[in-house]
Amino acid sequence: MIDTAIDLDAVARALRTRLRHDQVRDSPTLRNLYRHDASNMTGSAGIVCFAESTEDVQACVQVAADMGVPFMARGSGTGLAGGAVPPPDAIVISTTKMNKILSVDEVNRIAWVEPGVLNLDLSKQIAHLGVHFAPDPSSQQTCSIGGNVANNSGGPHCLADGVTNAHIHGMEVVLPDGSISVLGGEEPEPDGLDLRGVFVGSEGMFGVATKICVRLMQNPPDVATMLMDFGSVAEGANLVSDIIASGIVPAAVEMMDQLCLIAVEEFIHAGLPVDQAAALLIEVVGPPAGVAADVERIFELASARGVGTIRVAADDEERALLWKGRKSAFGAIANIMPNYYLHDTVVPRHKLAEVLDQIYEIVERHDLRVLNVFHAGDGNLHPLILFDGSVEGVSERVHAAGREIVKASVDAGGVLSGEHGIGLEKRDLMPLMFSETDLSAQADLRRAFDPQLISNPDKVLPNPATCGEIHSAPEGAWI
Repeated sequence: MIDTAIDLDAVARALRTRLRHDQVRDSPTLRNLYRHDASNMTGSAGIVCFAESTEDVQACVQVAADMGVPFMARGSGTGLAGGAVPPPDAIVISTTKMNKILSVDEVNRIAWVEPGVLNLDLSKQIAHLGVHFAPDPSSQQTCSIGGNVANNSGGPHCLADGVTNAHIHGMEVVLPDGSISVLGGEEPEPDGLDLRGVFVGSEGMFGVATKICVRLMQNPPDVATMLMDFGSVAEGANLVSDIIASGIVPAAVEMMDQLCLIAVEEFIHAGLPVDQAAALLIEVVGPPAGVAADVERIFELASARGVGTIRVAADDEERALLWKGRKSAFGAIANIMPNYYLHDTVVPRHKLAEVLDQIYEIVERHDLRVLNVFHAGDGNLHPLILFDGSVEGVSERVHAAGREIVKASVDAGGVLSGEHGIGLEKRDLMPLMFSETDLSAQADLRRAFDPQLISNPDKVLPNPATCGEIHSAPEGAWI
């Protein structure tokens, strides 16, 4: 268990016997920099260690285990749910210097990479082989593969190809006791328990991934990217279900409401339909004949939903511009308000219009504004509540509205998170979705990996599920 009276000087000395002195940093300035991620939550880092190898990570974890000190791995710090917010006096293991692509097998379409490799850098460096890494979060220019694994990240192009878990074959990991293990492997279906699948999305509670075997996807022979606008959010949302129901599964279906269109247009000047209530960005890929047939059918379905205008990207440059608009949405918000609070829930596709109406009502009732931009194809909502943090009392209203949005999503048959993770942000909302039995079963699983509860503690599971007596999981518990 964690030592409640941690001697940070002693911990630093122990770490410096295992690592170079310049790898172990405990100055107040650096610790302050590492006390938060991209969420609006903060912690208090004890010591920051810059790992450069599996052996470095192992050394940090062994010191933590021997001295009863909490530890957590940190990649680029782009997480939005507080998953990389350090527990008090924690050893923060930075993996940013573990950024090598170790090997690429273009025949079997796999690559071994270190956790600090940036998502977009991976695809850029293998582009000449005609392949790419499919998960593409909006933060892909800065987020790391290790962070993608921790949160089972998604992205616009995961509708057809699946989220991170579908693109990880295996991992070398340092477990919380300091031992090294390989989960999964290069074979798509290795024998035994799928501990690889358990580790992906575990948000740092089960240890640290140090080498990751990723699946590479062939680049499509043809692509069509469409932007279509609607006079009502409901019609645009309902078209998404129409498309999937017709048998077409696009590579991506993204939705932006009017406030988002206005903010993005001021930033990229792409001629977006700012006078319309919503727009869908739809991309289909495949053989040319199949792409043409899908585009024609989508046009028919959109016409039945009262589509305004339909714009098809004429070339790669225009396609890139439209995607720049979608992926720049969060940054463009600064043109409207100085602060935003982003949520990440998932609802059934056929409930999109209904839940969006509830979101607008909730935010208006709390005297706030909301901008909606999200992965409509899989119902992954990303409402951004806009506010000015300098206004007295606004933070309480923002968080109250956020809790209501999460509850509305779960009540509609949805889930707490699609890709950002639970972290600290939604930890205490887990009972909205899981019973005490479910939470106890998940706590049992956590203890199987980390009996001392020192690996990124106090995340994901509400405290009663881990601090009380843990019993064996009954049959049927949701893990």
